[in-house]
Amino acid sequence: MPTETVCAKCGGTGWIIVERADVSAAEACDCRNVGRASRMEERAQIPPLYCNASFENFNVPGPDNPIARRDLTNVLLAVKNFVRDFPNESRPGLLLVGEPGTGKTHLAVAAMRKIVEKGFECLFWDYQTLLNSIRAGYDSSSNSSNREAFRAALDTEVLLLDDLGAQRVTDWVEDTVTSIVTHRSNQRKALIATTNLPDPDAGSSFIQRTALGAPEYRRTLSDHIGPRARSRLFEMCTVIRTPGDDYRLRKARTF
Repeated sequence: MPTETVCAKCGGTGWIIVERADVSAAEACDCRNVGRASRMEERAQIPPLYCNASFENFNVPGPDNPIARRDLTNVLLAVKNFVRDFPNESRPGLLLVGEPGTGKTHLAVAAMRKIVEKGFECLFWDYQTLLNSIRAGYDSSSNSSNREAFRAALDTEVLLLDDLGAQRVTDWVEDTVTSIVTHRSNQRKALIATTNLPDPDAGSSFIQRTALGAPEYRRTLSDHIGPRARSRLFEMCTVIRTPGDDYRLRKARTF
């Protein structure tokens, strides 16, 4: 059975005694930070599919597709810049807007993992799962994690909301999302969000053509989360549109 290594500086206590001007004081030993980022990442609830997502393994098209290569490289650099400047009180949030399968969640998690390395507590929530947990928390028989879901969404240092707007719109949904976004905006708490929903101010089109060529209007981000939450998001977030088509379908076609 392997034995646990004991720190030679503190003897495993986590504290060391230092002498300054004939006064003894206790200071935290460096060993207390060993493995801290790993423990914080475990608590972040990152789904297994994305637990290894990083900037290094983000898939950028090759030189045979120069336009897509340029556009996605620029997106990657913009997200890296957000992490580099974090925390940024004037723009504490990041919103990634784009079609399904364009790498938004990968980039969001990669950013969050880097922010964890900076020492910030982060929490990943799928949007629909979060709302379901908050709703279940109103039931007196619900478990404690459901009852705490809303408070965690308000108070955690960095909240990642994946697939924002992916639920049927009701007054309750709109009010709940507005409460979370408004609270985090007012308190300057970071919010990283991804959405498949179009928004004209993010450069995405909400008009598509049917098979017969007629215009068809898509429901926008504002339609799904309400104009108040949408306005707050754009006020607090660096907004980045991820271009391209669904890489999952491209990958499937290779088999």
